[in-house]
Amino acid sequence: MTRPNILYIVSDDLGYADLGCYGGRQAGFGAVSPNIDALAAGGLKLTEGYSNSPVCSPTRFAMATMRYQYRLRGALDEPINSRSKGSATLGLPPEMPTLPSLLKDAGYRTALIGKWHLGYPPHFGPLRSGYEEFFGIMAGGVDYFTHCSSSGDHDLYINDETHKEVGYLTDVFSNKAVAHVRERAAEARSGTPFFLSLHYTAPHWPWE
Repeated sequence: MTRPNILYIVSDDLGYADLGCYGGRQAGFGAVSPNIDALAAGGLKLTEGYSNSPVCSPTRFAMATMRYQYRLRGALDEPINSRSKGSATLGLPPEMPTLPSLLKDAGYRTALIGKWHLGYPPHFGPLRSGYEEFFGIMAGGVDYFTHCSSSGDHDLYINDETHKEVGYLTDVFSNKAVAHVRERAAEARSGTPFFLSLHYTAPHWPWE
């Protein structure tokens, strides 16, 4: 059996009723979420799903590990923010199995484009928790235009190195994801599947 490629899309702080297909209000210019509504109309709507936490980074601990997040030290501190840089305790432990690490062990190519928010290098980071490639932010939220965190630090990375790039962050992530899928398509056709996590910061603060 051919193993499927997986594109795992996460929106940040999107409420259940913010989407048209779940009863969200209609904006003056038309549907609130026409593309997502179309996917729901032609596929599957999940009506009994619940976030594992009401706040940001603990939810991400749960999504990454599929565990009750408060069993992990880093998930008890909300939010993990720029003040935790250099901390050896506030983050996702690299020895903890994650969805990307298990898929990587199963022969998948793994990448994260977008928001991490599970601890800072050198002790933590996407490359220590199963991802082979990372393009995105480490912080909980950044300015969509300057890519700086609330502390003023530039927070856009390629792997563990800071990276400067011009563009509105949602568009930058989308364009990188499209390029990544195209790059991995040939490998996938030859039998090496890929797992791409596309974790947007939108519609999370700041509202830009």
